[in-house]
Amino acid sequence: MLCFYASKGGVGCSVAAAATAVLAARERDTVLVDLAGDQCDLLGLPDDGPGLGEWLAAPAALPDTLVRLEMRVSDRLSLLPLGRRGSQTGTPGCGPGVVEPERLAMLGSLLGDDGRRVIVDVGRVVDGRSASFLAAADRTVLVIRPCYLALRAAADVPSPDDVVLVSEPGRALRTRDVEAALDAPSFVVLAHDLDVARRVDAGLLVNRLPRSMQPLGALL
Repeated sequence: MLCFYASKGGVGCSVAAAATAVLAARERDTVLVDLAGDQCDLLGLPDDGPGLGEWLAAPAALPDTLVRLEMRVSDRLSLLPLGRRGSQTGTPGCGPGVVEPERLAMLGSLLGDDGRRVIVDVGRVVDGRSASFLAAADRTVLVIRPCYLALRAAADVPSPDDVVLVSEPGRALRTRDVEAALDAPSFVVLAHDLDVARRVDAGLLVNRLPRSMQPLGALL
C-alpha cells in the first residue's frame, strides 16, 4: 500500500496519486483509494454514489462490501471513491469525531491484504487519524511544493519514506533547500507543467498521461 499525503492543500497530492495509479495499472491490477474526495472530479467520474464515507460511518462495516463500491477507471485500474458523505464532511472518513480509529485501522488492514497494487490519496493530514492510517502503509509519499508554508507545516506531519517535489519557477526555495529541510531517503522531482492541469480539466489524465508525470514511476 502506497499512501500519498500533503502537509498543505493545493500542492498536487491528488494528481500525483492518480498519475502514479495510472502508471501502476500499466503493469498490474491497481486500485486507487480516495480519502481526500477529489478523485472522481479529477478522473471525470460521477461522484453522486456511495463510497468510503458511507462505509466508514456505517454501524457495521463488512469487508466484502468494499469491492462493491469500486468504480472502473480502465481495464486494470479501479477507484474506491470517498462518496457523498465523505465529500460533504471532510477527510479522512467524514470529519472529526465521526469515524472511530478502529474503523480506519480496519480499512488499512483490508487494503494491505488486497492482492492488487493499492495507491491511497490521503490528502492533507489534519489530525491523528490520518497519521495512524499512514502508519499502516508499506510506503508513504509526501507531496510538496517549494513553499515555505508547506515546509513549515511538514514539520507537524509524519516523516515520509519518499518525497514528490513539484518544482515551480520563480520560487526562492530550491530543490536542495527542500531536500535539506525534509530528511527523506528519496526525492522525485516533477517539473511544473500546465499541460497537467489542461488534461485534468479535459478529463484526459488517464488516457493521455503527460510526460512530465513519468518520474512517478520510480515510486513503484
